[in-house]
Amino acid sequence: MPPARIEGSALRITLVNHSTVLIQQHGVNILTDPIWSERTSPYQWIGPRRKRIPGVAWEHLPPIHLVLLSHNHYDHLDLPTLRRLAARQNAPYIVPRGCAPLLHAEKIGPAHELDWGDSLPLAGCTIHSVPALHSAARSLRDRNRSLWCGYIIESSAGLVYFAADTAFGPHFAQIRERFGAPRLALLPIGAYEPRWFMSPIHMNPEEAVRAHRILEPTTSIAIHHGTFQLADESIDAPKEALAACAGSHRFLVLNNGEFADLP
Repeated sequence: MPPARIEGSALRITLVNHSTVLIQQHGVNILTDPIWSERTSPYQWIGPRRKRIPGVAWEHLPPIHLVLLSHNHYDHLDLPTLRRLAARQNAPYIVPRGCAPLLHAEKIGPAHELDWGDSLPLAGCTIHSVPALHSAARSLRDRNRSLWCGYIIESSAGLVYFAADTAFGPHFAQIRERFGAPRLALLPIGAYEPRWFMSPIHMNPEEAVRAHRILEPTTSIAIHHGTFQLADESIDAPKEALAACAGSHRFLVLNNGEFADLP
């Protein structure tokens, strides 16, 4: 069970599942791309079904002060979970350009839209929207009508980079040059096979290690793996492949519910 808050300069990261991470620092609790639903789908009876339960039970979730949403795919913007969060408390949401109307229509908010390069001070930190190589869609008719992004969380506890969903590309070097080396990078490693289809939108573990080397964070933690079967590789293949290629680099793989207290 996560603590209600973490004080001082400590930074605790709990992997809930998939790309849902609880970031706790300076008494502030930040949640990324929250999903507690059974399926990543607009329907309850079809679509990818979870293979592992959330690592933090809903009733054990501490108060949330800020929610970061990276894009509108169903495994990252899960309306049933967001409705539950909105009923629980009125935390602000930061979303990419074009995503706020979806939340407003559900009376979820307040929602603040950011374009790449935009920044917003909120909840004791500054959130910077940074580029990603991905896509957006919730139906066949709205492809790429909203933006997708990663985020830099800047505070006195250091920089946290949430890469969200992204392919490998030059944006990692650009982020490193603009912000410096982060204290923590949350890097996706799953849903990468077959490469001819997935490489424009998802990194594989080897590319995630390349991104880690470019960013030079104190620590990286793998996300986007181990919960939903979204591509051709087996559910544990990303974890196994990362272990084989990460070497001595500080690149952690957490199971759902595991946490890391970072130096």
